Amino acid sequence: MTATQTAAANRAAVLALDFVLLHVDSPAASAAFYADLLGRPPVEASPTFAMFKAGNGLMLGLWSRHTVEPAATAPGGSEIAFTVADEAGVRDLYADWSARGLTVLQPPTAMDFGHTFVASDPDGHRLRVFAPHREDASQDEQVRS
Repeated sequence: MTATQTAAANRAAVLALDFVLLHVDSPAASAAFYADLLGRPPVEASPTFAMFKAGNGLMLGLWSRHTVEPAATAPGGSEIAFTVADEAGVRDLYADWSARGLTVLQPPTAMDFGHTFVASDPDGHRLRVFAPHREDASQDEQVRS
């Protein structure tokens, strides 16, 4: 490995993913949606922005697509994934989110990576819930530690 490659690898090793930002039409409406979905209030809220603790140190920001700089080009189209322990967890959240009136884009389905369903938030961002196959789950735990 060259000195440049080593320096790049070291920078990548210390680079952390801290925030996921979604561009939304109404931060207040989206904050209410996510507060209900996540079961907790935002840690920060203003007319143009709201932020939630998402877990494992990750923060979820909801930024008005009307005020973000540089301007956002298209709303929606992003996907946030929530991992659950097993197929029963997928079914339970599917039933809960369906009862709440979330738009379901994909009902519970077995896929090559595990069992999953997809719903959407008010801006069309995809919300995937999945239970990875058991061998994937152990690898997922190794990646998180």
